[in-house]
Amino acid sequence: MTRSRRRGRRSSAKRRFAVVLGLCLIAAGAYITVTQILPNPLHAKPDWKGLDKPIFVKGELLDEGAAGSGEQLKLPLSVLQETIDPNIRYEKGTQSLILTTPERVMHLQTGETEAQLNNKQVQLRFAPEEKNGMLYMPVQPLKELYGIDFHEDPNTGAVLLMKAGDTIQMGSVKGAADSKTPMRKGASKHEPILADMPGGTAVRVWNAEESWYFVQMDNGYAGYVPKSKITIGAKKKIEAVTEEATPAQRSWKGKPVNLAWEAVYQKKPDPSVIDQLSGVNVVSPTWFSIIDGQGNVRSNADTTYVTKAHAKGMEVWGLLNNSFDPEITTNAMATYETRLNTINQTLQFAKMYHLDGINLDFENVKTKDGENVSQFVRELKPLARAMGLIVSVDVTPKSGSEMWSRFLDRRSLGETADFIVLMAYDEHWASSPTAGSVSSLPWTEAAVRKILDEDAVPPEKLILAVPLYTRIWSEEVKDGKTKISSKAVGMKTVNDILTEKKLKPKYLDDVKQNYVEYTEDGVLKKIWIEDQTSLKERVKLAKELNLGGVAAWTRSFGTEEAWNVLKSISP
Repeated sequence: MTRSRRRGRRSSAKRRFAVVLGLCLIAAGAYITVTQILPNPLHAKPDWKGLDKPIFVKGELLDEGAAGSGEQLKLPLSVLQETIDPNIRYEKGTQSLILTTPERVMHLQTGETEAQLNNKQVQLRFAPEEKNGMLYMPVQPLKELYGIDFHEDPNTGAVLLMKAGDTIQMGSVKGAADSKTPMRKGASKHEPILADMPGGTAVRVWNAEESWYFVQMDNGYAGYVPKSKITIGAKKKIEAVTEEATPAQRSWKGKPVNLAWEAVYQKKPDPSVIDQLSGVNVVSPTWFSIIDGQGNVRSNADTTYVTKAHAKGMEVWGLLNNSFDPEITTNAMATYETRLNTINQTLQFAKMYHLDGINLDFENVKTKDGENVSQFVRELKPLARAMGLIVSVDVTPKSGSEMWSRFLDRRSLGETADFIVLMAYDEHWASSPTAGSVSSLPWTEAAVRKILDEDAVPPEKLILAVPLYTRIWSEEVKDGKTKISSKAVGMKTVNDILTEKKLKPKYLDDVKQNYVEYTEDGVLKKIWIEDQTSLKERVKLAKELNLGGVAAWTRSFGTEEAWNVLKSISP
């Protein structure tokens, strides 16, 4: 091949390469122009297009759709629990639905239009139903209890669900009616178009992202529009469900509780002991116990005691316990019917004996039953409130104890009850492997702060319960090992020991208590003393943290000096 022909072929190949390269550059330029400079003209369907009854909250599509339409519209239980009230409860065994608010408790059953509202029969227009394994609730009772609002679009079937108390920013698309403004899938002009909105289209403005609004039309379409294309209008307020304080609740606003428990066993206490309780404004006798799995309640109440307390200006909060029996608790708290049996009997006793409140003391409970205990309080509260009763719940300090601490949902109880009473004692319990204080101040403060900080219980709702007892610890060495035992005693017993043995206590700054030790019959005795010194520190703590007051366990362990110190909780 000649040299000139080879040069011609190379020149032709270069020309072809240049043409191809030019075409590629033109295509790339066109792509850049279309995708990076010019707005995206392509349209896309919303993810929910084709769904029957999609539900939206603040423009976001929920996983489940609604059923029915118009007055027969029904919403899935899962959606209601996710968006309206996580405590709406369904008990599959009896097909029971229980809805609770601070003022009302409603019981419904699948397929039934008869329901109970605060223990009274009411008629629903439409019944809850199960469909394809999903439970649906009619909107009528939801609007009445929770104040929800919604918009249902007749064309797309979209349901825009709004909660009571929501504030919705309304707006409209700028321009003439025959103009079109694209709603895009994302906050960029390069995102595909979901809808072309005529000027004047009403929208809900859910949020803003730089120069874009995230808006939604009545038909459910939700996407992004430049801020310059939207005229901001008025705000629409969904009326909140207001809870007015009852006279009983108002009476305690800004006034600290000073409660003394009255431990009632076989013998009824002499009402004259109330005369000794200087400064106490609530007495709580341990009168009521759940005695079986059906939720039946035994009473040891005494009219004379209540009359005496009222004459002294004290309220009476009757204490209801679970007999500290885990099996009874499991069964009695398991269903709406058994819980209601306990509630009704307790409230009947409250009415019969003219009580001012109910104090709940559930202990030795399986962790799995904690949710049922919280539900019991939710169901009790509205019915007690209707009778003007205060509801308080006793809780232990937070710990890993399976039966004594972990079952308590202090956050939930704090949201429901009028007061949470922290039983801040038994830091060292009866069979503790080491001797120590029943309730040292650092331990007490840590227990209080944990509940305030971790469980968001408002300080004015938290009552600090203090011990009027201590333990006499015995340490005896046998076979080279120290055996430890203890005995709980009241304040008078300790005072008698100090006097009899002429002992001088030593102040321990780390626990903020007086301490004494002595030997008796070759056995070392140790006492971390509960007296005016330790009580003053706890009252000081309650005041510093703006707590709702103090409570004392128990009246029979106290002395005059205890009541004189505790009454200083009041300003």
